[in-house]
Amino acid sequence: MSSEPSGSPLSADDTGDRRRAARYVAPLLAVGVVILGLVLCWGLDPLWAFAVLPPMLFLSGIAWVAFRYGFDERPAGSGPNR
Repeated sequence: MSSEPSGSPLSADDTGDRRRAARYVAPLLAVGVVILGLVLCWGLDPLWAFAVLPPMLFLSGIAWVAFRYGFDERPAGSGPNR
């Protein structure tokens, strides 16, 4: 069996992985946006909103990358791939 690249730069699997990752990260991002809205509605200084926004986006990005590349599908246990 040869592992020749397909004609398309992105296979159907890659698209599915991105969508799955976005589906898993969307609730985390939604909760962060709701908290951001609450902070602004409570009348706190908008500077607090900017203090909440970067960590929320950073953690959402890290979670998307982790789900995109399948950290949840890796076998647990000791070994060379751990």
